[in-house]
Amino acid sequence: MNQISTTHLLDTFSEVFPEDTSIAIADSRTFIYYKPSPVIDLQIKPGDQVKQGSATYKAFSLRRSIFSYIDSSVFGVSYFGLSVPIFNNGKPVNCVTAIFPMRKNYSLPAFFTVKNEDCWYPVAVSDILYLEAENRKAKIVTEQIQGYHKFNLSEIEYLLPSEYFIRCHRSFIVNVRAIAEIQPDFHSTFLLIMNNGDRIPVSQSYASYFRKQFMF
Repeated sequence: MNQISTTHLLDTFSEVFPEDTSIAIADSRTFIYYKPSPVIDLQIKPGDQVKQGSATYKAFSLRRSIFSYIDSSVFGVSYFGLSVPIFNNGKPVNCVTAIFPMRKNYSLPAFFTVKNEDCWYPVAVSDILYLEAENRKAKIVTEQIQGYHKFNLSEIEYLLPSEYFIRCHRSFIVNVRAIAEIQPDFHSTFLLIMNNGDRIPVSQSYASYFRKQFMF
């Protein structure tokens, strides 16, 4: 990216996001610009490799904008990242990431409450097998029960611990600890056999990212 386009992007982001937001710009391999905020600093330096598991890495791998919770195993600091890839001739060549701090009074939920028929049930996050988008809501499935949460799949995604949950399809997020088997499917995609026997597709747009995460 040239200096004019970088400056223009930074000016635009500065107007949109609060002052406690850090900004990172990367090409497909390394960070080329980083501006920390007084509140959160990931200690990124120009020339640093884009780390696997970071918001920037996810946006490049998925070839789309993402908003995701990133735990402290990546940079040593937990944060929320909004990453927007920039395309040239159909390929993501740069990515701009806004880095938001975790609030002191914020923690990831240990339970979600789901509705099944006329009753509500608390479901431990660790018991979730997978989540499915259905009727603009998130259907949460465990081995004991399934039900609907009031949030949709995109809204609930960033509330899940990223070290255990991975999006594998526009309509599915799975708990990696609940995957019993990964089977090849058509067109270089995969089929996940969950611990309860349910079969979850990995779509073509998520297949590359899925393989990188599972290192195969």
